[in-house]
Amino acid sequence: MAITEQDVARIARLASIELTSEQSAQAQAELNGILQLIQQLQAVDTQGIEPMAHPLAAHQDISLRLRPDAAAATHTAEQRDALMANAPARHEGLFLVPTVIE
Repeated sequence: MAITEQDVARIARLASIELTSEQSAQAQAELNGILQLIQQLQAVDTQGIEPMAHPLAAHQDISLRLRPDAAAATHTAEQRDALMANAPARHEGLFLVPTVIE
């Protein structure tokens, strides 16, 4: 399966971007290269290989780098006030932010 010029034009239209003919040709070549890499990966025989939980698990001990999932102590009112001191707007211990969706 190869990406055609029409595919690139449709993707550009869906993304609401304009591409020059050079950019369109470059995008087509790059997308086809990505598809070739995917085909190479799919061609590898992975029968009997156990999936990894993390991509670096085969090279190093990941459990040493990940923090433990433990509850942190709650902050006192004084600590919260110190943390909120730089907030531009706040109300009852919460940050107030401008509305971004109308």
